[in-house]
Amino acid sequence: MSAAPHDAAAYDPRALESAAQRYWADTRAFEVNEASAKPKFYCLSMLPYPSGALHMGHVRNYTIGDVISRFQRMNGRNVLQPMGWDAFGLPAENAAIKNNTAPAKWTYANIAHMREQLKTMGYAIDWSREFATCTPEYYVHEQRMFVRLLKKGLAYRKNSVVNWDPVDHTVLANEQVIDGRGWRSGAVVEKREIPQWFLRITDYAQELLDGLDKLPGWPDAVRTMQRNWIGRSEGLEFAFDVEGSSEKLHVFTTRPDTLMGVTFVSIAAEHPLAQRAAATDPSLAAFIDELKQGGVSEAELETQAKRGRDTGLRAVHPITGEALPVYVANFVLMGYGTGAVMAVPGHDQRDWEFAKQYSLPIRMVIVPAQVRDAIEAARSTCTTCARRWKSSRTSSARSRKTAPTPSAACW
Repeated sequence: MSAAPHDAAAYDPRALESAAQRYWADTRAFEVNEASAKPKFYCLSMLPYPSGALHMGHVRNYTIGDVISRFQRMNGRNVLQPMGWDAFGLPAENAAIKNNTAPAKWTYANIAHMREQLKTMGYAIDWSREFATCTPEYYVHEQRMFVRLLKKGLAYRKNSVVNWDPVDHTVLANEQVIDGRGWRSGAVVEKREIPQWFLRITDYAQELLDGLDKLPGWPDAVRTMQRNWIGRSEGLEFAFDVEGSSEKLHVFTTRPDTLMGVTFVSIAAEHPLAQRAAATDPSLAAFIDELKQGGVSEAELETQAKRGRDTGLRAVHPITGEALPVYVANFVLMGYGTGAVMAVPGHDQRDWEFAKQYSLPIRMVIVPAQVRDAIEAARSTCTTCARRWKSSRTSSARSRKTAPTPSAACW
């Protein structure tokens, strides 16, 4: 059987792509002249980490950016599409240790290999502006910026609970914890309290939120994610007395109007009161050790089963004087607010689940008018409840006690 005739017009990627890429390189087709009168367009994709070789995720990411870049160039814009390497930090050091080589040698060899891979893809990148974050020429600017932030009081240091990867010996972002394990090593993530540097972006929270409304074309879902990330909350901070102690238990709440519905107080495992209580309570200490496993993101804590232990401490309600149990709870973050939460199970889903789990009181103290009227109507139609309700309203005027709840049959 004879071979099919060769079609000279057929697309031959090896020949055509290499010829086109040589032409682009020889003519410096994608190098940018800043003096051009054309309108500028800056197309920056996320910088890759030089792990050793490209994978399909890289191809997808940089192809999307290249399509945008070429589209803007075809529409007459002066387009800059740069490339750099996110090449600094512990991952590079750990990989170098694993491969028994120096971090710099390992990193630069990977950069050289991945650069050639990217070039064979034919992306419209201005390689004259290539940089790597591990070079002094780059990180000197980060150092200068940090010093300026420090002098302005916008950079500060404090202890914070983080996601710790015990294999890579590094801190992980919440997004790098998948099902309680590190995204790279697969190790079970631990909660650790270590000194951390912070930038005081809270000073600009309102300005950032206002700016979100001025971003044209941004999807509502993305804006919502940004608002949640900024995390600005308005509320009240106050303190409970602690029975038998001169210490105060400070809490922050966005719903001070539900104060009369507080039936217990939840604190983080890392809270000083929890640590002191655990010093004399082995079972509490063991529970706190259990809570060190897993991530620290609010999303993860929100979905996991609610667990806690009574510390034996009692907080004093600032109005009624009632002694409220203090629980270590697995859903309270030390880094949010004060690390302690006034629990109002009658008006908070998470507190309600916890209260049901540990048979704690649930009090509803605020209801819409229509709900109140419906409750009154239901009580008036039940003979038993009507007698109790009438009696309780009479007695409550004298004793100021809360009226009893209706019998289960009413509901």
